[in-house]
Amino acid sequence: MNQKYLISIIGPTAIGKTTLSIAIANHFKTEIISADSRQFYKEMQIGTAAPSSDELHQAPHHFIHHKSVLEDYNVGAFEKDALQTLDVLFKTNDWVVMVGGSGLYIDAVTKGLDDFPKVDPSIREALNTELGTSGLVYLQQKLKTLDPISFETIALDNPHRVIRALEISIGSGHPYSSFLNKDKTQRSFKTITIGLTAERAVIYERINTRVDLMMEEGLLEEVRNLQHLQHLNALNTVGYSEIFKFLNGDWTLEFAVSEIKKNSRRFAKRQLTWFRKKEDTLWFDYETPVDEILKTLSHQLI
Repeated sequence: MNQKYLISIIGPTAIGKTTLSIAIANHFKTEIISADSRQFYKEMQIGTAAPSSDELHQAPHHFIHHKSVLEDYNVGAFEKDALQTLDVLFKTNDWVVMVGGSGLYIDAVTKGLDDFPKVDPSIREALNTELGTSGLVYLQQKLKTLDPISFETIALDNPHRVIRALEISIGSGHPYSSFLNKDKTQRSFKTITIGLTAERAVIYERINTRVDLMMEEGLLEEVRNLQHLQHLNALNTVGYSEIFKFLNGDWTLEFAVSEIKKNSRRFAKRQLTWFRKKEDTLWFDYETPVDEILKTLSHQLI
């Protein structure tokens, strides 16, 4: 049996992962699995920087706009679906490309999900009540006290993630982060991880430019069409929650856009913190020529 390889491309938002993933997929004549937890949703195209129609035609993609925000879809379901898709693709390909910035979803495919203890459901209910009465910042500070590692690595702008980390920390008496990265089920494929990076100032400049481009492409109208669904977890994400604040009359549009940029920069910082813990990652500057990356990659495919 030939060795099968999953080529996982990681890096902070706006670094150029999509372009590289298409180039590598075309080189190996294979397909791409998206591990971006917000690009799953067909109603969220501009604000998630999903691949354009032209990019989607350049290489076959999976898990792009295949769900509605009205559907309940989580990392466990994605792990199952992605592994089933890989089983099919590996029948005719020795290599498959995976790309995305959602660290938890990437780890679910490459290593499997972590095993957490069962906790009293009343803890989550109480935390949801606190979210409504005291706000997300209050819960974030509670997490910082109980589990500073998770505070530095999870998506703090996502109430669901914050509450999940808190309920495990409170219910078990141990930090949420202490249950991560235990022994997992071995995969039938080998993962080779390629990381793109740049100086922080460059990353931040690229993020700011991307947000401006999103606004030019119609992000405001996209979010306006989703305003009646703003209570959904899928829409509690950078680029949407800030414009909801504008549409609800809480912020000016200028301030909302500045907050999108700020929160995107914070997200990129957390992504790098998460990804830099990955051992054996082949890191490249974002301007590295594709041929050079492919040359390095070819030495790993043995």
